[in-house]
Amino acid sequence: MEVFQGLYAFIWRDNRANNCNTYFIGGSKKIIVDPGYSNLFTHVDTRLARIPVKVDEIDVVIATHGHPDHFEAAALFPDTARFAMGRDEYRLLKEMLGKYMEIPEPDFFLHEGDVTIGDETFQIIPTPGHTPGEISIYWPDKKTLFTGDVVFRESIGRTDLPGGDGKQLKESIKKLALLDVEYLLPGHGEVISGKDAVEKNFKMIEQAWFSYLG
Repeated sequence: MEVFQGLYAFIWRDNRANNCNTYFIGGSKKIIVDPGYSNLFTHVDTRLARIPVKVDEIDVVIATHGHPDHFEAAALFPDTARFAMGRDEYRLLKEMLGKYMEIPEPDFFLHEGDVTIGDETFQIIPTPGHTPGEISIYWPDKKTLFTGDVVFRESIGRTDLPGGDGKQLKESIKKLALLDVEYLLPGHGEVISGKDAVEKNFKMIEQAWFSYLG
């Protein structure tokens, strides 16, 4: 699915696999956001080939947070691709899962504020709640927001997993709702397109979920 020129969404619709959405940003640097599970990477590989882009052409792989369904396949990219995620999330991930699975070591960490990759500048926004160190990524020039597992279409991320916190998630959602967004790209489910649709989604979430979050 081409969201707009230079941005593709690989939407996962097979709930039995419990995989996440993956996003490809093409430009002077080729970027993957949330590559998914290693054993299901064919889903991403085949869709890249349709663009066409080869896996070994990817420059940067970003994980919004440290759940395996979002980051695990980062280990499948060649060394020429640089892997990035939040520092706090990586530390927690190593503590909790380092004994049980191989965790790719980031080449650089993403901190709050602007990060420039190639010709594009993104804003990194700490959005804890689903996990303690999750980040969302705002692309101001395109009014595009990658929300990981913070916000979905008509729903929100779970808070019952280790490190989840409903009050933090509520504050993260409030923060994201203030941004000027025309494309909301969640970690699971459908892309939300159009400023009005994005605003309505945030409003619905406030009405339906905020009392539950505490």
